[in-house]
Amino acid sequence: MIKIGEFNKLRVLRIVDFGLYLDDGAEGILLPKRFMPDNVQVNDVLDVFLYHDSENRMIATTEQPKGVVGDIVLMECVAVMRAGAFLDWGLMKDLFVAKSQQLVGMRVGGSYLVKIYLDEQTQRVAATEKIEYQLSNEELTVKEMEMVDLIAYRKTDLGYVMIINNRHTGLLHDSQVFRNIEVGDKMQGFVKTIRPDNKIDIVLGKPGYQKVEDEAEKIIRLLHENYGYLPYTDKSEPEKIYSFFGMSKKAFKMTIGGLYKQRKIDFAKEGIVLVEEE
Repeated sequence: MIKIGEFNKLRVLRIVDFGLYLDDGAEGILLPKRFMPDNVQVNDVLDVFLYHDSENRMIATTEQPKGVVGDIVLMECVAVMRAGAFLDWGLMKDLFVAKSQQLVGMRVGGSYLVKIYLDEQTQRVAATEKIEYQLSNEELTVKEMEMVDLIAYRKTDLGYVMIINNRHTGLLHDSQVFRNIEVGDKMQGFVKTIRPDNKIDIVLGKPGYQKVEDEAEKIIRLLHENYGYLPYTDKSEPEKIYSFFGMSKKAFKMTIGGLYKQRKIDFAKEGIVLVEEE
């Protein structure tokens, strides 16, 4: 079945001067010549993205759009008209957002967090800013300590509301934030706690010992890259630790403590040094 607004694996039906046609069970879908892979032949299977062009014709491309149907992404507005606005989709055609699907009105040059969807009436791909009602924690599909994909949704007094796997929302508390975060930023984290009312607390990075192990490898690598010495200790400022290592001061202290016990590092004046293997 053909899926509009998504990638499809389709067989090459025939090749013409201006491109090739892909098998859709009917007359075929055009892949313009400028998007054709080198040395493509009839019966080859190509992975292509399908959408409607400005003349409402189904068309294929090997270009990578900034999002597919179901994705929540941050996009820049490139044009505004009475009926709505157009966002830079990363394709030759921009993505339309009807005025009724905007929150306060879009302006050219502004960036907006939207969800990409397939309009059931027109079968055209469009976007909406009204994503709140599409997010629900009533029936959770995640569990505690599970790794999840996150999108920064909005700032609150307690921290950041994060979109989880494009389906749920969770809170990243300010005490767990060690980097600059902007609306639309994508990152990975894990579910720390699920409360009785299904509210979710989120932490960035990986859970437990796996996180510590990864950070230990990073410190060893950075020591090798800096001639066996780094001017950081458990007394260094948290901001400086995060800026260089990308980890919290607590995680840094735990990690260097573990490395010291394993005799992989030693403590020097105002820094840590790599212990040479015998």
